[in-house]
Amino acid sequence: MLDLRDYSSLGEALRAALEQWPDETCLIEADRERENCRLTYREFKEAALPLARFLQNNGMVSGTRAAIIMTNQSKWLISAYAIFYAGGVLVPLDYKLSPAEYLQLLAHSRSEVLITEYHFWRAMTQADGFNDFKVKTVLVTEAPASADLKGALRWEEAKAAGEPVFIKRERKDWACIVYSSGTGGRPKGCVLMHENYLEQCMALTSLYPFWPGVRYLSVLPTNHAIDFMVGFIGPFTCGAAVVHLRTLRPEFVRDAFPRYKITYMALVPMVLKNLEKGLQARFDELPKVKRFVFDRLRAINRKLTRKRPNLKLSRALLKQVHAAFGGELRALFVGGAFMDPSTLQFFYDLGIQVANGYGLTEAGTAVTLNDFNPFRSDTVGRPLPGMEVKIIEPDADGVGQVAVRSKTVMSHYLDDAELSAETIVDGWLMTGDLGRIDEMGHLQLLGRAKNMIVTEGGKNVYPEDIENAFEGLAVKELCVFAANYIWPRREMTGEQLIIVLNPEQEITDALKADLMARNRRLPDFKRVSGYVEWQRDFPRTASMKIKRNILADEIRSQTGRESAVKEL
Repeated sequence: MLDLRDYSSLGEALRAALEQWPDETCLIEADRERENCRLTYREFKEAALPLARFLQNNGMVSGTRAAIIMTNQSKWLISAYAIFYAGGVLVPLDYKLSPAEYLQLLAHSRSEVLITEYHFWRAMTQADGFNDFKVKTVLVTEAPASADLKGALRWEEAKAAGEPVFIKRERKDWACIVYSSGTGGRPKGCVLMHENYLEQCMALTSLYPFWPGVRYLSVLPTNHAIDFMVGFIGPFTCGAAVVHLRTLRPEFVRDAFPRYKITYMALVPMVLKNLEKGLQARFDELPKVKRFVFDRLRAINRKLTRKRPNLKLSRALLKQVHAAFGGELRALFVGGAFMDPSTLQFFYDLGIQVANGYGLTEAGTAVTLNDFNPFRSDTVGRPLPGMEVKIIEPDADGVGQVAVRSKTVMSHYLDDAELSAETIVDGWLMTGDLGRIDEMGHLQLLGRAKNMIVTEGGKNVYPEDIENAFEGLAVKELCVFAANYIWPRREMTGEQLIIVLNPEQEITDALKADLMARNRRLPDFKRVSGYVEWQRDFPRTASMKIKRNILADEIRSQTGRESAVKEL
Protein backbone atom coordinates (compact mmCIF):
# COMPACT_ATOMS: atom_id res chain seq x y z
CA MET A 1 0.00 0.00 0.00
CA LEU A 2 0.97 3.64 -0.22
CA ASP A 3 2.72 5.14 2.79
CA LEU A 4 0.05 7.71 3.61
CA ARG A 5 2.45 9.66 5.82
CA ASP A 6 3.98 10.95 2.57
CA TYR A 7 0.76 12.59 1.34
CA SER A 8 -0.96 15.79 2.36
CA SER A 9 -4.47 15.10 1.00
CA LEU A 10 -6.86 12.44 -0.26
CA GLY A 11 -6.56 13.81 -3.78
CA GLU A 12 -2.79 13.48 -3.72
CA ALA A 13 -2.89 9.92 -2.34
CA LEU A 14 -5.55 8.79 -4.81
CA ARG A 15 -3.63 10.35 -7.72
CA ALA A 16 -0.53 8.39 -6.67
CA ALA A 17 -2.56 5.17 -6.50
CA LEU A 18 -3.85 5.62 -10.05
CA GLU A 19 -0.27 5.99 -11.23
CA GLN A 20 1.13 3.08 -9.20
CA TRP A 21 -1.35 0.37 -10.24
CA PRO A 22 -2.54 1.39 -13.74
CA ASP A 23 -3.37 -2.14 -14.90
CA GLU A 24 -5.00 -3.44 -11.71
CA THR A 25 -8.80 -3.57 -11.55
CA CYS A 26 -10.04 -0.91 -9.15
CA LEU A 27 -13.81 -0.95 -9.66
CA ILE A 28 -16.51 -3.39 -10.73
CA GLU A 29 -20.16 -2.37 -10.96
CA ALA A 30 -22.72 -5.18 -11.05
CA ASP A 31 -26.50 -5.11 -11.28
CA ARG A 32 -28.16 -8.50 -10.75
CA GLU A 33 -26.57 -10.91 -13.28
CA ARG A 34 -25.26 -8.06 -15.43
CA GLU A 35 -21.89 -6.39 -15.01
CA ASN A 36 -22.26 -2.71 -15.91
CA CYS A 37 -18.59 -1.85 -15.98
CA ARG A 38 -15.13 -2.94 -14.91
CA LEU A 39 -12.39 -0.33 -14.66
CA THR A 40 -8.66 -0.48 -14.17
CA TYR A 41 -6.95 2.32 -12.30
CA ARG A 42 -5.87 3.77 -15.66
CA GLU A 43 -9.44 3.69 -17.01
CA PHE A 44 -10.75 5.23 -13.79
CA LYS A 45 -8.30 8.09 -14.20
CA GLU A 46 -9.31 8.56 -17.85
CA ALA A 47 -12.97 8.81 -16.79
CA ALA A 48 -12.37 11.24 -13.91
CA LEU A 49 -9.92 13.82 -15.31
CA PRO A 50 -12.24 15.24 -18.04
CA LEU A 51 -14.87 15.72 -15.32
CA ALA A 52 -12.33 17.48 -13.08
CA ARG A 53 -11.46 19.80 -15.98
CA PHE A 54 -15.16 20.47 -16.59
CA LEU A 55 -15.66 21.37 -12.92
CA GLN A 56 -12.71 23.76 -13.02
CA ASN A 57 -13.98 25.35 -16.23
CA ASN A 58 -17.30 25.90 -14.44
CA GLY A 59 -15.82 27.68 -11.46
CA MET A 60 -14.51 25.03 -9.05
CA VAL A 61 -11.53 26.32 -7.09
CA SER A 62 -9.79 25.29 -3.92
CA GLY A 63 -12.43 24.87 -1.20
CA THR A 64 -15.52 24.82 -3.46
CA ARG A 65 -18.15 22.60 -1.84
CA ALA A 66 -19.62 19.87 -4.02
CA ALA A 67 -22.39 17.48 -2.96
CA ILE A 68 -23.07 13.95 -4.21
CA ILE A 69 -26.48 12.27 -3.88
CA MET A 70 -26.21 8.88 -5.56
CA THR A 71 -26.64 5.18 -4.97
CA ASN A 72 -23.57 2.92 -5.00
CA GLN A 73 -22.04 2.98 -8.46
CA SER A 74 -18.88 3.80 -10.36
CA LYS A 75 -19.99 7.37 -11.09
CA TRP A 76 -20.02 8.10 -7.33
CA LEU A 77 -16.30 7.34 -6.91
CA ILE A 78 -15.34 8.92 -10.24
CA SER A 79 -17.13 12.12 -9.23
CA ALA A 80 -15.58 12.16 -5.76
CA TYR A 81 -12.07 11.80 -7.17
CA ALA A 82 -12.70 14.57 -9.71
CA ILE A 83 -13.83 16.85 -6.87
CA PHE A 84 -10.75 16.10 -4.77
CA TYR A 85 -8.46 16.51 -7.82
CA ALA A 86 -9.94 19.93 -8.51
CA GLY A 87 -9.46 21.02 -4.89
CA GLY A 88 -13.10 20.77 -3.82
CA VAL A 89 -14.66 19.86 -0.49
CA LEU A 90 -16.93 16.82 -0.80
CA VAL A 91 -20.41 16.83 0.76
CA PRO A 92 -21.67 13.21 0.61
CA LEU A 93 -25.42 13.16 1.31
CA ASP A 94 -27.61 10.17 2.13
CA TYR A 95 -29.72 9.34 -0.91
CA LYS A 96 -32.40 7.90 1.39
CA LEU A 97 -33.33 11.32 2.75
CA SER A 98 -36.40 13.19 1.52
CA PRO A 99 -36.22 15.89 -1.18
CA ALA A 100 -36.91 18.54 1.49
CA GLU A 101 -33.96 17.25 3.51
CA TYR A 102 -31.73 17.31 0.41
CA LEU A 103 -32.59 20.96 -0.09
CA GLN A 104 -32.04 21.81 3.56
CA LEU A 105 -28.59 20.22 3.69
CA LEU A 106 -27.51 21.63 0.35
CA ALA A 107 -28.38 25.09 1.65
CA HIS A 108 -26.75 24.50 5.04
CA SER A 109 -23.51 23.21 3.46
CA ARG A 110 -23.52 26.06 0.91
CA SER A 111 -22.73 23.58 -1.84
CA GLU A 112 -22.02 25.16 -5.23
CA VAL A 113 -22.03 21.87 -7.14
CA LEU A 114 -24.47 18.95 -7.00
CA ILE A 115 -23.96 15.59 -8.70
CA THR A 116 -27.02 13.35 -8.49
CA GLU A 117 -29.22 10.82 -10.26
CA TYR A 118 -32.13 11.93 -12.41
CA HIS A 119 -34.94 10.61 -10.17
CA PHE A 120 -33.48 12.36 -7.11
CA TRP A 121 -33.14 15.60 -9.04
CA ARG A 122 -36.67 15.34 -10.40
CA ALA A 123 -38.03 14.88 -6.86
CA MET A 124 -36.09 17.92 -5.66
CA THR A 125 -37.43 20.14 -8.43
CA GLN A 126 -40.99 19.26 -7.37
CA ALA A 127 -40.44 19.78 -3.63
CA ASP A 128 -41.54 22.75 -1.57
CA GLY A 129 -38.61 25.09 -1.16
CA PHE A 130 -37.04 24.42 -4.54
CA ASN A 131 -37.57 28.08 -5.45
CA ASP A 132 -34.80 28.88 -2.95
CA PHE A 133 -32.36 26.42 -4.56
CA LYS A 134 -29.02 28.19 -5.10
CA VAL A 135 -26.59 25.49 -6.27
CA LYS A 136 -24.76 26.84 -9.34
CA THR A 137 -23.84 23.65 -11.18
CA VAL A 138 -25.99 20.50 -11.20
CA LEU A 139 -24.92 17.32 -12.99
CA VAL A 140 -27.53 14.59 -13.44
CA THR A 141 -26.84 10.97 -14.34
CA GLU A 142 -28.98 8.62 -16.43
CA ALA A 143 -31.50 11.26 -17.49
CA PRO A 144 -33.97 10.31 -20.29
CA ALA A 145 -33.17 11.96 -23.62
CA SER A 146 -36.40 13.98 -23.58
CA ALA A 147 -36.23 15.05 -19.90
CA ASP A 148 -36.53 18.70 -18.87
CA LEU A 149 -33.55 19.01 -16.52
CA LYS A 150 -34.57 22.41 -15.10
CA GLY A 151 -31.18 23.94 -15.80
CA ALA A 152 -29.12 20.89 -14.84
CA LEU A 153 -26.55 19.30 -17.15
CA ARG A 154 -26.03 15.66 -18.06
CA TRP A 155 -23.20 14.01 -16.12
CA GLU A 156 -22.29 11.89 -19.12
CA GLU A 157 -21.66 15.07 -21.16
CA ALA A 158 -19.73 16.89 -18.42
CA LYS A 159 -16.33 16.51 -20.01
CA ALA A 160 -13.77 19.09 -21.01
CA ALA A 161 -10.65 18.77 -23.11
CA GLY A 162 -7.23 19.49 -21.71
CA GLU A 163 -5.39 18.41 -18.59
CA PRO A 164 -7.04 19.64 -15.37
CA VAL A 165 -4.89 21.45 -12.85
CA PHE A 166 -4.24 19.36 -9.76
CA ILE A 167 -5.00 21.53 -6.74
CA LYS A 168 -2.78 20.78 -3.78
CA ARG A 169 -4.49 20.63 -0.39
CA GLU A 170 -2.93 20.40 3.05
CA ARG A 171 -3.60 17.88 5.81
CA LYS A 172 -5.48 20.45 7.92
CA ASP A 173 -7.67 21.61 5.02
CA TRP A 174 -11.30 20.52 4.85
CA ALA A 175 -11.87 17.29 2.93
CA CYS A 176 -15.56 16.57 3.57
CA ILE A 177 -18.65 17.86 5.30
CA VAL A 178 -20.49 14.76 6.48
CA TYR A 179 -23.98 14.94 7.95
CA SER A 180 -25.03 12.49 10.63
CA SER A 181 -28.15 10.59 9.52
CA GLY A 182 -31.39 12.07 10.80
CA THR A 183 -30.30 15.70 11.04
CA GLY A 184 -33.46 17.39 9.83
CA GLY A 185 -34.10 19.48 12.95
CA ARG A 186 -30.58 20.80 13.56
CA PRO A 187 -28.14 19.90 10.79
CA LYS A 188 -24.94 18.41 12.19
CA GLY A 189 -22.33 18.80 9.50
CA CYS A 190 -19.09 17.20 10.64
CA VAL A 191 -16.15 19.02 9.07
CA LEU A 192 -13.49 16.39 8.43
CA MET A 193 -9.97 17.24 7.33
CA HIS A 194 -7.69 15.35 4.97
CA GLU A 195 -5.60 14.37 7.96
CA ASN A 196 -8.60 12.71 9.60
CA TYR A 197 -9.06 10.35 6.66
CA LEU A 198 -5.38 9.63 6.06
CA GLU A 199 -4.82 8.77 9.73
CA GLN A 200 -7.97 6.63 9.87
CA CYS A 201 -6.93 4.71 6.77
CA MET A 202 -3.47 3.99 8.21
CA ALA A 203 -5.00 2.77 11.48
CA LEU A 204 -7.51 0.42 9.84
CA THR A 205 -5.16 -1.07 7.27
CA SER A 206 -2.58 -1.78 9.97
CA LEU A 207 -5.00 -4.42 11.29
CA TYR A 208 -6.82 -5.40 8.10
CA PRO A 209 -4.57 -4.73 5.10
CA PHE A 210 -5.60 -4.43 1.47
CA TRP A 211 -3.37 -5.19 -1.52
CA PRO A 212 -3.73 -5.70 -5.31
CA GLY A 213 -6.07 -8.63 -5.86
CA VAL A 214 -8.17 -7.98 -2.76
CA ARG A 215 -11.85 -7.36 -3.50
CA TYR A 216 -14.18 -5.44 -1.21
CA LEU A 217 -17.94 -5.92 -1.64
CA SER A 218 -19.75 -2.59 -1.24
CA VAL A 219 -23.39 -2.78 -0.18
CA LEU A 220 -23.56 0.06 2.35
CA PRO A 221 -24.22 3.52 0.86
CA THR A 222 -20.93 5.13 -0.17
CA ASN A 223 -21.91 8.29 1.72
CA HIS A 224 -21.85 6.20 4.91
CA ALA A 225 -18.66 6.87 6.89
CA ILE A 226 -17.76 3.17 7.01
CA ASP A 227 -18.12 2.49 3.29
CA PHE A 228 -16.46 5.74 2.28
CA MET A 229 -13.36 4.60 4.16
CA VAL A 230 -13.22 0.80 3.66
CA GLY A 231 -15.08 0.84 0.34
CA PHE A 232 -13.15 3.66 -1.34
CA ILE A 233 -10.14 5.24 0.37
CA GLY A 234 -8.75 2.02 1.89
CA PRO A 235 -8.91 -0.20 -1.21
CA PHE A 236 -7.78 2.52 -3.62
CA THR A 237 -4.69 3.53 -1.65
CA CYS A 238 -3.67 -0.15 -1.54
CA GLY A 239 -4.27 -1.13 -5.17
CA ALA A 240 -7.33 -3.27 -4.35
CA ALA A 241 -10.73 -3.44 -6.07
CA VAL A 242 -14.23 -2.37 -5.02
CA VAL A 243 -17.26 -4.35 -6.19
CA HIS A 244 -20.43 -2.24 -6.21
CA LEU A 245 -23.78 -4.01 -6.21
CA ARG A 246 -26.72 -1.95 -7.47
CA THR A 247 -29.17 -4.38 -5.90
CA LEU A 248 -29.46 -5.58 -2.32
CA ARG A 249 -31.62 -8.62 -3.02
CA PRO A 250 -30.15 -11.43 -0.88
CA GLU A 251 -29.74 -13.92 -3.72
CA PHE A 252 -27.55 -11.51 -5.68
CA VAL A 253 -25.52 -10.55 -2.61
CA ARG A 254 -24.91 -14.28 -1.96
CA ASP A 255 -23.94 -14.83 -5.59
CA ALA A 256 -21.40 -11.99 -5.48
CA PHE A 257 -19.14 -13.78 -2.95
CA PRO A 258 -18.15 -16.74 -5.16
CA ARG A 259 -18.54 -14.79 -8.38
CA TYR A 260 -16.05 -12.07 -7.41
CA LYS A 261 -14.00 -13.94 -4.76
CA ILE A 262 -14.74 -11.31 -2.12
CA THR A 263 -12.10 -10.65 0.54
CA TYR A 264 -13.80 -8.11 2.79
CA MET A 265 -17.29 -6.68 3.29
CA ALA A 266 -18.83 -4.21 5.74
CA LEU A 267 -22.35 -4.74 7.09
CA VAL A 268 -24.75 -3.24 9.59
CA PRO A 269 -25.95 -5.53 12.42
CA MET A 270 -29.41 -6.05 10.92
CA VAL A 271 -27.97 -7.47 7.68
CA LEU A 272 -25.55 -9.70 9.58
CA LYS A 273 -28.40 -11.08 11.69
CA ASN A 274 -30.41 -11.85 8.58
CA LEU A 275 -27.40 -13.61 7.12
CA GLU A 276 -27.12 -15.67 10.31
CA LYS A 277 -30.79 -16.65 10.09
CA GLY A 278 -30.42 -17.70 6.47
CA LEU A 279 -27.37 -19.84 7.18
CA GLN A 280 -28.96 -21.45 10.23
CA ALA A 281 -32.06 -22.31 8.22
CA ARG A 282 -29.87 -24.07 5.64
CA PHE A 283 -28.02 -25.95 8.38
CA ASP A 284 -31.34 -27.06 9.88
CA GLU A 285 -32.40 -28.51 6.52
CA LEU A 286 -29.38 -30.82 6.29
CA PRO A 287 -30.11 -34.57 6.43
CA LYS A 288 -29.55 -36.05 9.86
CA VAL A 289 -26.18 -37.68 9.14
CA LYS A 290 -24.78 -34.61 7.34
CA ARG A 291 -26.02 -32.37 10.16
CA PHE A 292 -24.27 -34.59 12.72
CA VAL A 293 -20.98 -34.42 10.80
CA PHE A 294 -21.31 -30.67 10.28
CA ASP A 295 -21.97 -30.01 13.97
CA ARG A 296 -18.92 -32.08 14.96
CA LEU A 297 -16.68 -30.21 12.51
CA ARG A 298 -17.99 -26.87 13.75
CA ALA A 299 -17.31 -27.93 17.35
CA ILE A 300 -13.75 -28.97 16.45
CA ASN A 301 -13.16 -25.65 14.70
CA ARG A 302 -14.48 -23.76 17.72
CA LYS A 303 -12.19 -25.65 20.09
CA LEU A 304 -9.06 -25.27 17.98
CA THR A 305 -9.64 -21.56 17.31
CA ARG A 306 -10.95 -20.65 20.75
CA LYS A 307 -8.39 -17.92 21.37
CA ARG A 308 -7.22 -16.99 17.89
CA PRO A 309 -8.57 -17.55 14.38
CA ASN A 310 -6.90 -19.97 12.01
CA LEU A 311 -8.34 -19.26 8.59
CA LYS A 312 -6.49 -22.07 6.83
CA LEU A 313 -7.76 -24.64 9.33
CA SER A 314 -11.34 -23.35 9.23
CA ARG A 315 -11.43 -23.42 5.45
CA ALA A 316 -10.29 -27.04 5.51
CA LEU A 317 -12.74 -28.20 8.20
CA LEU A 318 -15.76 -26.27 6.91
CA LYS A 319 -14.97 -26.27 3.23
CA GLN A 320 -18.53 -25.96 1.89
CA VAL A 321 -19.38 -23.00 4.13
CA HIS A 322 -16.30 -21.10 3.02
CA ALA A 323 -16.87 -22.06 -0.60
CA ALA A 324 -20.30 -20.43 -0.41
CA PHE A 325 -18.52 -17.22 0.63
CA GLY A 326 -16.15 -17.50 -2.33
CA GLY A 327 -13.26 -19.17 -0.56
CA GLU A 328 -11.32 -15.91 -0.17
CA LEU A 329 -13.27 -14.12 2.56
CA ARG A 330 -10.94 -12.88 5.31
CA ALA A 331 -13.30 -10.76 7.44
CA LEU A 332 -16.64 -9.03 7.68
CA PHE A 333 -16.74 -5.61 9.32
CA VAL A 334 -19.75 -4.60 11.38
CA GLY A 335 -20.50 -1.38 13.19
CA GLY A 336 -23.08 1.34 13.58
CA ALA A 337 -25.10 -0.29 16.37
CA PHE A 338 -24.80 -2.86 19.13
CA MET A 339 -24.07 -6.37 17.89
CA ASP A 340 -25.46 -9.42 19.67
CA PRO A 341 -22.47 -11.45 20.99
CA SER A 342 -24.21 -14.71 20.03
CA THR A 343 -24.21 -13.62 16.37
CA LEU A 344 -20.49 -12.85 16.47
CA GLN A 345 -19.86 -16.25 18.08
CA PHE A 346 -22.01 -17.99 15.43
CA PHE A 347 -19.81 -16.72 12.62
CA TYR A 348 -16.56 -17.19 14.51
CA ASP A 349 -17.41 -20.85 15.06
CA LEU A 350 -17.67 -21.16 11.27
CA GLY A 351 -14.23 -19.64 10.87
CA ILE A 352 -15.65 -16.36 9.54
CA GLN A 353 -14.14 -13.41 11.36
CA VAL A 354 -16.56 -10.57 12.10
CA ALA A 355 -14.55 -7.53 13.14
CA ASN A 356 -16.93 -5.79 15.50
CA GLY A 357 -16.14 -2.12 16.00
CA TYR A 358 -17.31 1.14 17.47
CA GLY A 359 -17.11 4.51 15.82
CA LEU A 360 -18.91 7.67 14.89
CA THR A 361 -18.73 10.18 12.09
CA GLU A 362 -17.24 12.80 14.41
CA ALA A 363 -14.25 10.50 15.00
CA GLY A 364 -13.60 9.86 11.32
CA THR A 365 -15.25 6.40 11.33
CA ALA A 366 -13.82 3.72 13.64
CA VAL A 367 -12.50 4.20 17.17
CA THR A 368 -12.18 0.60 18.33
CA LEU A 369 -12.07 -2.69 16.45
CA ASN A 370 -11.72 -6.31 17.48
CA ASP A 371 -8.22 -7.53 16.66
CA PHE A 372 -8.99 -11.21 17.50
CA ASN A 373 -6.07 -11.28 19.91
CA PRO A 374 -7.90 -12.99 21.55
CA PHE A 375 -11.43 -13.28 20.12
CA ARG A 376 -14.02 -11.47 22.25
CA SER A 377 -17.72 -11.41 21.37
CA ASP A 378 -18.74 -9.24 24.34
CA THR A 379 -16.88 -6.03 23.46
CA VAL A 380 -16.30 -3.65 20.56
CA GLY A 381 -12.56 -4.26 20.71
CA ARG A 382 -9.53 -2.20 21.60
CA PRO A 383 -8.73 1.34 20.41
CA LEU A 384 -7.18 1.46 16.95
CA PRO A 385 -3.56 2.63 16.65
CA GLY A 386 -3.42 6.36 17.34
CA MET A 387 -6.71 6.40 19.25
CA GLU A 388 -6.96 7.40 22.89
CA VAL A 389 -10.14 6.37 24.69
CA LYS A 390 -11.05 7.26 28.26
CA ILE A 391 -14.12 7.13 30.48
CA ILE A 392 -15.36 10.44 31.86
CA GLU A 393 -16.57 10.48 35.50
CA PRO A 394 -16.80 6.70 35.90
CA ASP A 395 -19.12 5.34 38.58
CA ALA A 396 -18.31 2.58 41.04
CA ASP A 397 -18.57 0.02 38.21
CA GLY A 398 -16.25 2.01 35.95
CA VAL A 399 -19.12 3.16 33.75
CA GLY A 400 -19.11 6.69 32.35
CA GLN A 401 -19.18 8.67 29.14
CA VAL A 402 -16.77 7.49 26.42
CA ALA A 403 -14.36 10.19 25.24
CA VAL A 404 -11.99 9.95 22.27
CA ARG A 405 -8.85 11.84 21.27
CA SER A 406 -6.94 11.25 18.02
CA LYS A 407 -5.90 12.81 14.73
CA THR A 408 -9.07 11.36 13.21
CA VAL A 409 -11.45 13.55 15.24
CA MET A 410 -13.31 16.13 13.16
CA SER A 411 -12.41 19.80 13.17
CA HIS A 412 -15.87 21.05 14.22
CA TYR A 413 -19.56 21.13 13.34
CA LEU A 414 -20.26 23.42 10.41
CA ASP A 415 -21.54 26.84 11.54
CA ASP A 416 -22.30 25.63 15.07
CA ALA A 417 -19.66 26.91 17.49
CA GLU A 418 -21.83 26.19 20.52
CA LEU A 419 -22.37 22.52 19.69
CA SER A 420 -18.72 22.16 18.65
CA ALA A 421 -17.56 23.48 22.03
CA GLU A 422 -19.91 21.09 23.85
CA THR A 423 -18.73 18.12 21.79
CA ILE A 424 -14.95 18.66 21.68
CA VAL A 425 -13.60 19.61 25.11
CA ASP A 426 -9.84 20.14 25.54
CA GLY A 427 -9.25 18.04 22.44
CA TRP A 428 -11.47 15.17 23.63
CA LEU A 429 -14.56 14.18 21.67
CA MET A 430 -17.49 13.65 24.04
CA THR A 431 -19.38 10.78 22.40
CA GLY A 432 -22.47 10.74 24.62
CA ASP A 433 -22.14 6.94 24.80
CA LEU A 434 -21.81 5.09 28.10
CA GLY A 435 -19.17 2.42 28.50
CA ARG A 436 -16.28 1.02 30.47
CA ILE A 437 -12.80 -0.28 29.67
CA ASP A 438 -11.99 -3.72 31.04
CA GLU A 439 -8.70 -5.06 32.33
CA MET A 440 -7.68 -6.21 28.83
CA GLY A 441 -8.19 -2.74 27.35
CA HIS A 442 -11.41 -3.67 25.55
CA LEU A 443 -14.27 -1.19 25.38
CA GLN A 444 -17.70 -2.38 26.47
CA LEU A 445 -20.69 -0.21 25.51
CA LEU A 446 -23.62 -0.09 27.89
CA GLY A 447 -26.02 2.60 26.73
CA ARG A 448 -26.37 6.16 25.49
CA ALA A 449 -26.36 9.28 27.56
CA LYS A 450 -27.72 11.44 24.77
CA ASN A 451 -31.23 11.53 23.42
CA MET A 452 -30.61 9.40 20.36
CA ILE A 453 -31.04 5.82 19.27
CA VAL A 454 -29.11 3.72 16.76
CA THR A 455 -31.28 1.26 14.89
CA GLU A 456 -30.22 -2.28 14.02
CA GLY A 457 -29.80 -0.98 10.49
CA GLY A 458 -27.06 1.34 11.73
CA LYS A 459 -29.00 4.60 11.40
CA ASN A 460 -28.70 7.35 13.98
CA VAL A 461 -32.21 8.55 14.82
CA TYR A 462 -32.56 11.89 16.56
CA PRO A 463 -35.97 12.23 18.22
CA GLU A 464 -36.04 15.99 17.65
CA ASP A 465 -36.16 15.39 13.90
CA ILE A 466 -39.29 13.28 14.15
CA GLU A 467 -41.39 15.92 15.90
CA ASN A 468 -42.18 17.66 12.60
CA ALA A 469 -44.28 14.64 11.59
CA PHE A 470 -46.62 15.31 14.52
CA GLU A 471 -46.90 19.06 14.05
CA GLY A 472 -50.57 20.07 14.13
CA LEU A 473 -51.59 17.25 16.44
CA ALA A 474 -54.44 18.43 18.70
CA VAL A 475 -52.31 18.88 21.83
CA LYS A 476 -50.81 21.86 23.64
CA GLU A 477 -47.28 20.61 23.12
CA LEU A 478 -45.33 17.45 22.38
CA CYS A 479 -41.82 16.14 22.59
CA VAL A 480 -40.17 12.95 21.26
CA PHE A 481 -37.58 11.08 23.33
CA ALA A 482 -35.51 7.94 23.23
CA ALA A 483 -37.11 5.95 26.06
CA ASN A 484 -33.65 5.10 27.38
CA TYR A 485 -32.93 8.80 27.74
CA ILE A 486 -35.74 9.20 30.26
CA TRP A 487 -35.36 5.81 31.94
CA PRO A 488 -31.71 4.77 31.38
CA ARG A 489 -30.96 1.10 30.97
CA ARG A 490 -27.51 -0.41 30.70
CA GLU A 491 -28.17 -2.16 27.46
CA MET A 492 -27.96 -1.36 23.77
CA THR A 493 -30.84 -3.46 22.48
CA GLY A 494 -34.56 -2.71 22.50
CA GLU A 495 -34.14 1.03 22.13
CA GLN A 496 -37.46 2.75 21.42
CA LEU A 497 -38.85 6.16 20.64
CA ILE A 498 -41.75 7.57 22.64
CA ILE A 499 -43.76 10.77 22.30
CA VAL A 500 -44.71 12.85 25.32
CA LEU A 501 -48.06 14.62 24.89
CA ASN A 502 -49.43 17.52 26.90
CA PRO A 503 -53.10 17.42 25.79
CA GLU A 504 -55.58 20.28 25.91
CA GLN A 505 -57.99 18.20 28.01
CA GLU A 506 -57.67 14.47 27.54
CA ILE A 507 -56.40 12.03 24.94
CA THR A 508 -59.42 11.04 22.90
CA ASP A 509 -59.87 8.17 20.45
CA ALA A 510 -59.77 10.69 17.60
CA LEU A 511 -56.44 12.06 18.85
CA LYS A 512 -54.98 8.56 19.15
CA ALA A 513 -56.20 7.73 15.62
CA ASP A 514 -54.50 10.86 14.25
CA LEU A 515 -51.32 10.03 16.17
CA MET A 516 -51.27 6.48 14.79
CA ALA A 517 -51.96 7.62 11.23
CA ARG A 518 -49.06 10.11 11.32
CA ASN A 519 -46.82 7.48 12.86
CA ARG A 520 -47.58 4.99 10.07
CA ARG A 521 -46.44 7.52 7.47
CA LEU A 522 -42.95 7.56 8.97
CA PRO A 523 -40.25 5.07 7.92
CA ASP A 524 -40.18 2.03 10.23
CA PHE A 525 -37.00 3.12 11.98
CA LYS A 526 -38.44 6.55 12.83
CA ARG A 527 -41.76 5.42 14.30
CA VAL A 528 -42.60 5.97 17.96
CA SER A 529 -43.60 2.85 19.88
CA GLY A 530 -45.82 4.53 22.43
CA TYR A 531 -46.90 7.74 24.11
CA VAL A 532 -46.79 9.31 27.56
CA GLU A 533 -49.57 11.61 28.76
CA TRP A 534 -48.07 14.51 30.73
CA GLN A 535 -50.52 17.01 32.20
CA ARG A 536 -48.02 19.78 32.88
CA ASP A 537 -46.51 22.56 30.81
CA PHE A 538 -43.09 21.69 29.46
CA PRO A 539 -40.15 23.62 30.96
CA ARG A 540 -38.74 26.06 28.42
CA THR A 541 -35.84 28.45 27.95
CA ALA A 542 -36.23 32.20 27.47
CA SER A 543 -36.26 31.59 23.73
CA MET A 544 -39.09 29.03 24.27
CA LYS A 545 -37.00 25.95 23.50
CA ILE A 546 -38.03 22.88 25.47
CA LYS A 547 -35.58 22.01 28.25
CA ARG A 548 -35.47 18.36 27.34
CA ASN A 549 -33.16 17.28 30.11
CA ILE A 550 -35.34 18.89 32.78
CA LEU A 551 -38.54 17.48 31.28
CA ALA A 552 -36.96 14.01 31.21
CA ASP A 553 -35.92 14.39 34.85
CA GLU A 554 -39.47 15.41 35.86
CA ILE A 555 -41.06 12.46 34.05
CA ARG A 556 -38.51 10.02 35.49
CA SER A 557 -39.10 11.24 39.04
CA GLN A 558 -42.88 10.95 38.76
CA THR A 559 -43.45 7.69 36.93
CA GLY A 560 -41.82 4.49 35.72
CA ARG A 561 -41.42 3.35 32.13
CA GLU A 562 -43.79 0.39 32.30
CA SER A 563 -46.65 2.37 33.84
CA ALA A 564 -46.15 5.59 31.86
CA VAL A 565 -45.74 4.40 28.26
CA LYS A 566 -48.93 3.41 26.46
CA GLU A 567 -48.38 1.37 23.31
CA LEU A 568 -49.64 2.47 19.91
